[in-house]
Amino acid sequence: MPSLQRARLYFHTIRHLRPGQIGWRLWYRLYRPRIPSQPAPPVRDARGPWIPPLPREQSLLDPQTACFLNQRAPIDDPGIWNDARYDKLWLYNLHYFDDLNARGAVERNAWHRELIERWIAENPPGYGNGWEPYPTSLRIVNWVKWLQAGNTPTAQMLDSLATQARWLRRRLEYHILGNHLLANAKALCFAGLFFSGPEADRWYRKGLAILRRELPEQILPDGGHFERSPMYHLLVLEDLLDLINLHRHYEAEIPQQWHDAVAAMLQWSAVMRHPDGEIPFFNDAAFGIAPHPADLDQYASWLKLTPPSPPGTKWDMWHGAASGYARLSNEQATVFTDIAPIGPDYLPGHAHADTLSFEMSLGGERVFVNGGTSRYGHGSDREQQRSTRSHNTVSINGADSSEVWSGFRVARRARPFNVDIRESGDSLYAAGAHNGYRRLAGHPIHRRTWDLSQGQLTITDLVGGSGQHTIEAYLLLAPGHSAEPDPSDSSLRIQTARGQQLRLAIQASHEHTLEVEEADWHPRFGVQQPTQRLRLITEARLPVTLTTRISW
Repeated sequence: MPSLQRARLYFHTIRHLRPGQIGWRLWYRLYRPRIPSQPAPPVRDARGPWIPPLPREQSLLDPQTACFLNQRAPIDDPGIWNDARYDKLWLYNLHYFDDLNARGAVERNAWHRELIERWIAENPPGYGNGWEPYPTSLRIVNWVKWLQAGNTPTAQMLDSLATQARWLRRRLEYHILGNHLLANAKALCFAGLFFSGPEADRWYRKGLAILRRELPEQILPDGGHFERSPMYHLLVLEDLLDLINLHRHYEAEIPQQWHDAVAAMLQWSAVMRHPDGEIPFFNDAAFGIAPHPADLDQYASWLKLTPPSPPGTKWDMWHGAASGYARLSNEQATVFTDIAPIGPDYLPGHAHADTLSFEMSLGGERVFVNGGTSRYGHGSDREQQRSTRSHNTVSINGADSSEVWSGFRVARRARPFNVDIRESGDSLYAAGAHNGYRRLAGHPIHRRTWDLSQGQLTITDLVGGSGQHTIEAYLLLAPGHSAEPDPSDSSLRIQTARGQQLRLAIQASHEHTLEVEEADWHPRFGVQQPTQRLRLITEARLPVTLTTRISW
């Protein structure tokens, strides 16, 4: 990348950060706190009931083998914890200890005790992946949950747990904020209530203070999490449910703020799921990372919290004005539209260039899907999956609607405007525009409308501005579906995996071509499934209008 272009990317990325993030990042790099080595505080007595939290899938396959993100590997080498041959997220998962509370965990108790002892012996305090704040936070919570389930701590476990809490208290992720800081706060609350005494009380009060400050900003008025990722929404919802569970176990006062946040988040989750019960893929999203939405509903009911109201089964419209998503549905089709900011300006790490994209289910079957997420970190796969061409929206001159780069960064970003969600006669209507392409010559603006009526979805794209441009509109089919030209006209016939028939017809203001090309869908980390993508291409002077009619 030319140095001038890289400098421009850095400038447009850094200028959105909060000053405190920059200061904390410097502090984080330069300051290495001393870790007190005194014994752990006494363990606090618990009086209330403990509801077993939601289990994850088994990841420890035997004492020497683990599987994370659909990648299996031996873990018997003491150097595995920081082995550079594996992605950092895979190594993070090794340090989380999710298997302590996974399905069938009781049968693997001896393996768990051995792994805990290994971790303590092979990860000296303050060094390596395992002592970074995020995995430290998740491990503290998992170890406490394991002990709450009635397991006896290993010889050095309590001292190590206290050491981890002391370290975390000095390494809070103020330079990142968002869901990371909430995970830090949750861990401090878990350690602070598990132990007793003045030191534990300080951890607990710090965790409470962070939550009190962060929740009003991170949980939007419509109940969505402010990073606009349905997957991270569920992870944060689980965090709050776990905290309520913990406080009832220790008969500690539960802030009303938490109840209000959980109620709103449950309702958002109830609306933002396909008829198959799972999440749509906007921003970083994949199956198998967060709990299933229905499992979180069940967890809430076990805690005697009000279950969410399901969306309507016939004609129904919902608009999360704060988060920016809308759901249009009738007896046959469900459409999710993204007219949302990519996330908080100072925290776009999980953002994709997916503004004005959508997903659609028909008869309970997903038909059009966004590309999904199969990996984090750096590299061409990550860049491809965050790009506009991996989403059901429009690209201009091959550019992304937001300048996503380097794994988790965003420079200039699309900002939605002119949002309109309403009933229009016998149809449901959503519309919006964004300015993400104004950085290009001619200052293009993309406007899109969705009109859902009986038996048809009509999508109209208007690209305004000036000059000659290449406009590409993408539609990614869910795996198992196929598209082929209809010999009787210029439309496409789509057959779904369950045998449903759709017809896709294009009307454009200029000459265009419609191609069917091979593509991939990434429903889980470490997984890609072959499918087909429809690509509409036109080269013309602006303005350009494209109308796509999908009928069934």
